[in-house]
Amino acid sequence: MGSDIGHRKRALRAELRERRQNLTSVEREAATAGFTENLQSLVIDLSARSISCYLSARNEPNTRPFLNWAEAEGIRILFPITREDGLLDWTVGEEQEEIEGITGIPEAVGELLGPIAINDVDLIIIPAAAIDETGMRMGWGRGYFDKTLGSMERCPPVYAVIYDNEFLDEVPKEVHDQPVNGVITPTRIISF
Repeated sequence: MGSDIGHRKRALRAELRERRQNLTSVEREAATAGFTENLQSLVIDLSARSISCYLSARNEPNTRPFLNWAEAEGIRILFPITREDGLLDWTVGEEQEEIEGITGIPEAVGELLGPIAINDVDLIIIPAAAIDETGMRMGWGRGYFDKTLGSMERCPPVYAVIYDNEFLDEVPKEVHDQPVNGVITPTRIISF
């Protein structure tokens, strides 16, 4: 049964990657404006003064304009740093530069704060391949965020950033998969 879920996840991920690759530059720009506005609204509504957020890769929902705004507002931002053991370290990225992480995605450069640094934020913003109507998240298959969220004693609100067509009725679910508290799309904020 587990392999059936794995096959379904791989097929769905492939379909979602293709959809993202087929977005036009106009569609991407419009989506980025929507993501930025909705992320700003969420941070303001939650009075978040410290957040964690990923640096977006080329085909991911673009978080960079939002991150620029958050930094200008004096909000402390923790960026994830992948580790060989499957856990995440965190940095505030004080060097204003980035490198390619061990998984090939962009990562901030700065002093490593260790896995428990995430416990001090007011809001966690994570990437996802898809989210379903119950808040179940399907990631890209590496498990970094599932491990992090599953190990937290007291977790602040967690919101995933996805395109509108990645909000699905249901996603394939395995035991280790972690739900989120809400979703940010270009057109809306959904809380579960």
